[in-house]
Amino acid sequence: MNSLANKVAVITGGNSGIGLATAKLLVEDGARVVVVGRRADAIDAAVAELGERALGLTGNLADSKTHDEVAALVARHFGGVDLYFANAGVNTIEASSEVSADSYDLQFATNTRAIFFGVQKIAPLMRERGSILLTSSIASSKVLDGHAVYSGTKAAIEAFARSWALEFRARGIRVNVMSPGPVDTPILSKLGVSNDDRPAFEAVMAGRIPLGRLGRPDEVARTARFLLGDESSFINGVNLSVDGGISLT
Repeated sequence: MNSLANKVAVITGGNSGIGLATAKLLVEDGARVVVVGRRADAIDAAVAELGERALGLTGNLADSKTHDEVAALVARHFGGVDLYFANAGVNTIEASSEVSADSYDLQFATNTRAIFFGVQKIAPLMRERGSILLTSSIASSKVLDGHAVYSGTKAAIEAFARSWALEFRARGIRVNVMSPGPVDTPILSKLGVSNDDRPAFEAVMAGRIPLGRLGRPDEVARTARFLLGDESSFINGVNLSVDGGISLT
C-alpha cells in the first residue's frame, strides 16, 4: 500500500507549476487531493488531469471566506484533512522606490495573509500527526534585486511556521517550509520573461546556479511530497532550500 493511501491533502495554487506537480505525485501515491486557486478554468483543467481522486475549488485566497469554503468542502467530503500545502503566491519585481500601496498589499495579502488564515481555518480539521508545508523562497534570506516586498512576505511565513511547529505539537502536527530557487514554471512569463527572452534568461540563471540550470517542478514536488509524508516524520520546523545551490553564491 502506498504511504499516502487515502490521506486527504489540500494544495493552494494546485492548478499549475509546483502545486500541480505535487498534486500529481500525491494522487499517484493514493491520496485524495483538493486543489485551490483563483482561476476556474485552470482549476477545472487541473482536476480533469488529476482524475477522480481530485476536487477543485475556485476562490481568492486573500479573502478569508475562501478558506471557510475550503474547510467546509473538506468537512463535507472527507471529515478531515491530513496534509495542507500552502503553495500559492505572487511576486511583483520592483525597486522599493517604485512599489505602490496596491502592489505591496497584493503581495502581502496573497503570500502572507492567505497562508495565516488558511492554516487558521484548516487547523481544526487537521488529523493528529498531520503535516503542513509552506512554500517560501530563497529571496527571504538572499537579497535579490526588486524583491524587497516579496522577501518580506516570505520571511513572515517562515516565522509563522516556527510558531506553529510548537503550537500544534500536542496534536503531533508537523509544520515545515520549503524555499525554492529559480524553477521553470509558468510564473516566469508572469514576471515578464517572454518566450523570446527565455534562452537569455535561462543562460544567465544557469551561470548563477551551481548545478548549472533551472529547477524543474517535478524536482521541487518530490521535496514537497517528502516533507508532507511520513518519510519526514521526525522533521519539524525546518526551512529546506531547493535551489540547486544558488543560495550559496
